[in-house]
Amino acid sequence: MANKDNIQNETNIKNISIFIEILFPSDKILISAYMISLKTRITDLFKIQYPIIQGGMVWCSGWELASAVSNSGGLGLIGAGSMTPEILKIHIRKAKNATNKPFGVNIPLIYSRVEEIIKIIIKEDVKIVFTSAGNPKKWTSFLKNHGVTVVHVIANRAFAMKSEEAGVDAIVAEGFEAGGHNGREETTTFSLIPLIERAVSIPIIAAGGIGTGRGILAALALGADGVQMGSVFAASEESSAHINFKNEIIKAGEGDTRLTLKKLIPVRLLKNKFYTEINLAIQEGSTTREILEILGKGRSRKGIFEGELSEGELAIGQVSALINKIKPVNEIMEEFLTEIQLAGKELKKFLNN
Repeated sequence: MANKDNIQNETNIKNISIFIEILFPSDKILISAYMISLKTRITDLFKIQYPIIQGGMVWCSGWELASAVSNSGGLGLIGAGSMTPEILKIHIRKAKNATNKPFGVNIPLIYSRVEEIIKIIIKEDVKIVFTSAGNPKKWTSFLKNHGVTVVHVIANRAFAMKSEEAGVDAIVAEGFEAGGHNGREETTTFSLIPLIERAVSIPIIAAGGIGTGRGILAALALGADGVQMGSVFAASEESSAHINFKNEIIKAGEGDTRLTLKKLIPVRLLKNKFYTEINLAIQEGSTTREILEILGKGRSRKGIFEGELSEGELAIGQVSALINKIKPVNEIMEEFLTEIQLAGKELKKFLNN
């Protein structure tokens, strides 16, 4: 317990130092995105400039998006969940050619070809892996024995503690606001991060509902060491998503996403004909088999990658209501960092009162 307390004290000191740098800048320093110092346990772990991770989203997160985020000072992730092992190999090699900065791969552990994916990751010398949707105990030791830094995505305290016991290097704590597959507990990010921060000593990456510089600052204030952001990058120029899907993201307003399939595989989707059909089947008491028949195969590919907005699965987070323009990654990152500094200056007024 004493060791955990020491670690926690060190974490608090690092988080405080972030706010000192942001809230009390020299009067001679002009506001500039790249003048901000955001050093946390996550920047140290991944050897990156800013504690900003791009989520490894299916059909959105190819080599172009991952390398653009990494080149802008964050950590880009290739989303292996929508790739065959052969396609993943191509994306890894293209990312290496596009950036000399760290990047990683996200693997849903329920993927049927996960073993092949992991073999390629080892062979291609990828040093960062984010795992999700499965038991971290199965692959964490193997990956770490091959020099890979491992992060696991969780949505509740129990799995956070199990992930730490499994030996992962950090966790992504994902709140109810997040797009795509979600936790059954429906715990919001604002409640989840302080809860997890009290339960584990490893670094925490906040996810869900974060799409602005103010959101990043809030997550750090709650006790996170970094953030993972999906929706805002799904709508970026470099995202491999179809332009139709990107346009739906920027058109989305408050209340346009819903969590459905809570008893099967909870997922947050934009409302469309497919969502309405699934939701009606659930309300009418359809069996799991009947719902699976409606789901069919390839729904997310159809909606996100092929741009079929009526029959496709359009997974996105609540923060889509704040996204109103398709932008390049470097512009998105600059806006984040400038907004962090501006918000910090505003907070200084409250602290001085």
